[in-house]
Amino acid sequence: MVSDADEALQRLIGSDPAAAKEWAESQKLSRDPRITRLGGFLRRSSLDELPQLFNILVGDMSFVGPRPIVGAEIERYGEAFAHCFSVPPGLTGLWQVSGRSDCSYATRVALDSQYASEWRLLLDAKILVKTVPAVLRQRGSR
Repeated sequence: MVSDADEALQRLIGSDPAAAKEWAESQKLSRDPRITRLGGFLRRSSLDELPQLFNILVGDMSFVGPRPIVGAEIERYGEAFAHCFSVPPGLTGLWQVSGRSDCSYATRVALDSQYASEWRLLLDAKILVKTVPAVLRQRGSR
C-alpha cells in the first residue's frame, strides 16, 4: 500500500463517479490507487494471503470460512453478521471460489451466510479443491 492510502482512495472516489460506484458495490476497485506494483502482484497471485497461515496455526482462523472483515464492514453485513461469523473466519471460502472481487458486496454477504448455514466437512473439501484453480486463474483478484 502507498503511504497515503486513505487519502488516495478518497481522492479517487471523490473525483471518479464510476470508481465511487464500484467501491460502493464491492468495497474493491479494479484500479486501486492504494496498491503498489509489488502489492498488485502479491494480490493477483494470492501470495498476500501467506501470512494468514500463522493465524490458522494459532487457531484464530480456519482454512475455510468467511473472510475476516474490518470493523467498518460490519454494518454492511447488517443482521447477517452474527450468523455469518458464527463459524471461524477462513483463508478461503465460498465467496473466493464464486468470483471474489467480481461479486457485489451483497453477494459476498449472501455467500458467507450460505456457508454458515450449510457448513459441513464435505463443503469445506469442495471449497478447498475449487480454491486451487481460482488462485491459478486469478479469477476475481484485484
